[in-house]
Amino acid sequence: MLRVSDLTKTYKTGDKALKGVNFTIPAGQVVGLIGPSGSGKSTLIRCINRLVEPSSGKVYLGDLDVTAMPRGRLRTARRRIGMIFQEYALVERLTVMENVLSGRLGYVPFWRSFLRRYPPAYVSNAFALLDRVGLIDHADKRADALSGGQRQRVGIARALEQDPELLLIDEPTASLDPRTSRQIMRLILEICRERQLPAIINIHDVLLAQAFVERIIGLRAGEIVFDGPPDALDTDALTRIYGEEDWAAMRKQADDDASDDAESAAQAREAASRLARIA
Repeated sequence: MLRVSDLTKTYKTGDKALKGVNFTIPAGQVVGLIGPSGSGKSTLIRCINRLVEPSSGKVYLGDLDVTAMPRGRLRTARRRIGMIFQEYALVERLTVMENVLSGRLGYVPFWRSFLRRYPPAYVSNAFALLDRVGLIDHADKRADALSGGQRQRVGIARALEQDPELLLIDEPTASLDPRTSRQIMRLILEICRERQLPAIINIHDVLLAQAFVERIIGLRAGEIVFDGPPDALDTDALTRIYGEEDWAAMRKQADDDASDDAESAAQAREAASRLARIA
């Protein structure tokens, strides 16, 4: 379980990025974090794992007070928090397998990571994770040979290689097409349910968040202005978060995109069936 209590962040410029943020996420729950640019979404995620130091407040992961950890012990604490990045953060010249195994850097001495000599149990687990994310046949490929969706799957497997108790996910679909975005979101939710992992997904695509996550937190100017189920995110709530917009038109466009994807998938299945009959 993750608990955030009265979290604030004020930068040296005097800008207040977070203003007394409070919420709790139980095991297995996936939360979509939405809000306009500059609302504090990325700052919140980075304060939770202390890539950015909070000005005040508390972050608890289970019984661990993350905010009270001395900097010298943060490496140990961060092993419990998996991070999935918008731009994948892979080492392009390394193989898929080597990138996944880098999720174990916090567990091994430097010489093992430098020589890439990981214990057999870690390697076996990495193979199992690649199989789970659908990339077992790509284990020996270089990361720069993969598509965007495949790279994001490697990032998911790498985060899971840490054996985390929490996932923080920063814009996982920002660089992906609509169909691949839905596949990635579906994969994240399935894995979190399987492992009972709480997760926060910082996401700009409101309609995608509504289609997949079970809870949405809306930030505006560093404060929570919405916290509830996706079906409660009506026009009034969206306006509180983002301001005035034609939300009905946006929903219609999303429905059209989903319909197009379903039609394309059906056509692909029919083509595969015809080829199978010919063969």
